[in-house]
Amino acid sequence: MEPAAVLRDLPVPPDPFAAGLVAGVQAQHQRIDSLISSHSIGWVMDRMPAVDRALLRMATFELLSHSDVPTAVVISEAVDLATQYSTDESGRFVNGVLAAIAEVVRGDGTAAGQVAPGVATSPLAGDGAAP
Repeated sequence: MEPAAVLRDLPVPPDPFAAGLVAGVQAQHQRIDSLISSHSIGWVMDRMPAVDRALLRMATFELLSHSDVPTAVVISEAVDLATQYSTDESGRFVNGVLAAIAEVVRGDGTAAGQVAPGVATSPLAGDGAAP
């Protein structure tokens, strides 16, 4: 089902910001996935946990389209959600990928402090190697 159809079928109208994220990710899907793929070395999109993939897409759209939101805030929120709702390694993985994307799309250097040591680890807990 298309994301717009999911929003349309909700029993209550979605928050306008959330609806904007969904529409933006859908509209820029190819560009967003290209950025994520090129910065998640050793990982193909289909092999990432679904939560990580969704968070990376939303945060990448925010980095591209919401310059009013500080880079550190975008990354921090995505990392917090990944840590809470995905695998043990997802927070570090999301952090590293988004910091690299932010450096490219914003180039302001503010993401540099976000990168955690060992970011190249797998988002699948205990795996330790890229598929």
